[in-house]
Amino acid sequence: MLSKARIKFIKSLQVKKYRKQEQSFVVEGAKSVIELLRSDFDTEVVVASAGFIRSYASILKKNREVIEATEKELAQLGSFQTNDAALAVAKMKANKMPHLKDEFCLVLDDLHDPGNVGTIIRTADWYGIQNIVASEQTADFYNPKTISATMGSFTRVNIFYTNLTDFLSKNKLPVYGTLMQGDNVHRAVFGSSGLIVIGNESNGISEEVMPFITHPITIPQLGGAESLNAAIATGIVLDNLCRSKE
Repeated sequence: MLSKARIKFIKSLQVKKYRKQEQSFVVEGAKSVIELLRSDFDTEVVVASAGFIRSYASILKKNREVIEATEKELAQLGSFQTNDAALAVAKMKANKMPHLKDEFCLVLDDLHDPGNVGTIIRTADWYGIQNIVASEQTADFYNPKTISATMGSFTRVNIFYTNLTDFLSKNKLPVYGTLMQGDNVHRAVFGSSGLIVIGNESNGISEEVMPFITHPITIPQLGGAESLNAAIATGIVLDNLCRSKE
C-alpha cells in the first residue's frame, strides 16, 4: 500500500533540488520501467498495476520493493496522467567523465528543453552513440520529461555534465560544430572519431565554445524555415556520419 510519506517522496522527485538531494529519480510508463529493470541502474521501488505485476513477475523478483497501485493512483503519482501501468524510483549514477576512444561523442551546449535532450539521447542510442557530454546549463538528464522522451534509451547512453570550456581545452579529438556556415553535412568527411557539438535551441553554439570548433558543418537550407529543431539537426548529422562510414 502507498503511504502518504512514500507518495510525498515520489512527488518531490519531480523537482531537481530534491532529486539531487536524494540522488534518486522517477521513471514512468511500462516501456521505460521495463528498460530500467533490465539495466544496471539500482531500482529502489516499483509502483505498478496488478496487470503489470503479473506480466513481469520474473523481472520484478529481484531484491526491490514492489507496491501495487490503481491506475488512478499511478496517474496522480507521476507527472504524466496517461501512465496507468508502472512507475519506478531508481538511484542516479555518478557523474563520470567518459573515456573516449575510437568513437564519436555528442556535446550539448546549453540545451534547455528536456524534451529535446531526451529525444537526442534516444537518437544517439539509435545510431550507436554511447556517450554525451553536456554543459552544466543543459537540461537535467533525470528530469521526468527527459527520461520520458528517451523511451528507455537513458539506460544505454551515458551523459556527463561539465564545464565545456574546461573539457574542450583538454580535448585532442576533432570537434565538429553545427553552424550556419560550414561544410555541407551531406558531403562532409568524418574521421574515425570526434566530438559533435549541438548548440542551444535559440542561440546556437556559444561564444565560449566556438573557438574549439575545428570542423564547422552545416545542414543546407532548401526552404524558408528560420531554423531546425536541435534534436532533428542531431539526427541529420548522425545519419550523414553513418553514411560516410559505409
